[in-house]
Amino acid sequence: MKFVSFKCEGKETYGVEMDDRILDVAGAEDLPGDLLQGIEAGEGFLERVEAILKEKSGTLPSFAKDEVKWLSPIPNVKRNIMCVGKNYREHAIEMGGEQDIPKNIMIFTKATHTVIGHGETVLHHDDITEELDYEGELAVIIGKKGRGISPEEAMDHVFGYSILNDITARDLQKKHGQFFIGKSLDTTCPMGPFLVTKDEVEDPQNLSITTKVNGEVRQSSNTGQMIFSIPTIISTLSKGMTLLPGDIIATGTPSGVGKGYKPPRFLRKGDVVEIEIEGLGILTNPLQA
Repeated sequence: MKFVSFKCEGKETYGVEMDDRILDVAGAEDLPGDLLQGIEAGEGFLERVEAILKEKSGTLPSFAKDEVKWLSPIPNVKRNIMCVGKNYREHAIEMGGEQDIPKNIMIFTKATHTVIGHGETVLHHDDITEELDYEGELAVIIGKKGRGISPEEAMDHVFGYSILNDITARDLQKKHGQFFIGKSLDTTCPMGPFLVTKDEVEDPQNLSITTKVNGEVRQSSNTGQMIFSIPTIISTLSKGMTLLPGDIIATGTPSGVGKGYKPPRFLRKGDVVEIEIEGLGILTNPLQA
């Protein structure tokens, strides 16, 4: 299923894309009121949604995609987004040379307030940064609580996948000597448009990923090029730390970021960033004009 969180007629709700429309399922047959609550409810949640769609899809409120305001699939993120740094070899090289290829997984986080949805405007923050950059990434959403998860068990803990843009203020990142401030400006974590359940993604390690700025391809790669695989990432994060349903893991970006060009090509006011991942849709966000 392709879940969507959205706002329509003054109400925040969620639904499923079906036949190019969005069916509102929140509250149907006592389903949870938002998607995060559904993920937290466990495996029975998906079974209930499937049954409702099979039996009552014709009676559910239905909307065209241009009738709704898209929200992040999980609008009210509870914990910081966990992000893997330099997880594609060529990206590590473009950022600092061969010596920057990590031997162990690099993890940083983005604050919860950064998250916005498909179509929402990204603030340019030109009063504090001159080097705002894009990073197209595959996001993994955890569906089952766990700690000390083995790589072999890791995929059992996945609920689904989405697209994420890890927008970064490179100059702030360099100035402060760490990632958090440069990664946590308001509106710098667009997500969506969908949260696609894992059963619809045959192999998350073999998905094409493309980022365009104003229609020009800047990043073009495949998730199979990750240095550290999704099971390895989940297993490493869960060593001593409990992963919870609804946790979001950004798995790293390929080469082709603005900073990697010579001269650099940072985002400007009015730019439009599109990130497409095979089977997951296209995440589109304009920059503040």
